[in-house]
Order: sequence, then structure tokens, then C-alpha cells
Amino acid sequence: MEKLTPREEELMRCFWKRGPLFVRELVEMAPEPKPHFNTISTMVRALEAKGYVAHKSFGNTYQYYPVVDEQAFSRRTLGSVIDRYFKRSGLGAVSALVEEELISVDELRELIDRIERQNDK
Repeated sequence: MEKLTPREEELMRCFWKRGPLFVRELVEMAPEPKPHFNTISTMVRALEAKGYVAHKSFGNTYQYYPVVDEQAFSRRTLGSVIDRYFKRSGLGAVSALVEEELISVDELRELIDRIERQNDK
């Protein structure tokens, strides 16, 4: 999967939240000031070229739909962050979460218990 720009990621979140959409619907969902139809259309075609969305034809208009699910995207993005910033160390990433108090030691213990229970199955 190719990397997404922040704006492309915002558009994908619209697709993941609402499902298939026409470009005009994406324009309507955008905050003020609304982007031009052609701007959104170009971005959606870029998403299609990157393999994130596909389309169905309805006369002379297209309805786009996601072909990459949010969970797969999130896993790939997390993996990329771990590779880039933690030298491919999951332990380093988890350690940083604990040090930054984004996850507590108790939550970490709970996660370990959950993983051990899954492994016992």
C-alpha cells in the first residue's frame, strides 16, 4: 500500500464511516470553506490509483467505495511508525507508550493476561 497524504487519509475516513460515496457527497461532508468539486475528484482518483478505493459507474458519474479496510490500514500505519521511529522494536514502542503514560502498567498487565489466555486456547 502506498502512503497517504493527511487529506487523503481524511477522505478514506469518510469512506470507512459512510461506505460508498459520490464526489459531491464528499464535498458536502467537508468543513467550510468547501473544497472545489474538481479538487476532491482529483484526490479520489489518486486514492483509486493507489488502490484504496474503486468505483461503480452510474451513467456519467461514479460512486467510489473503499477496497482497503480501516483495520488493515491502521495495522500497516502502526507497523510503519514502529519501523521508522522505534527501529523495528515493538518493545520500544510499548515502552514509549508506558513512559509517556499513554498506557498504564495495569493496562499492560491486562494486555499480557489477555494474550496469555488467547495462547492457552
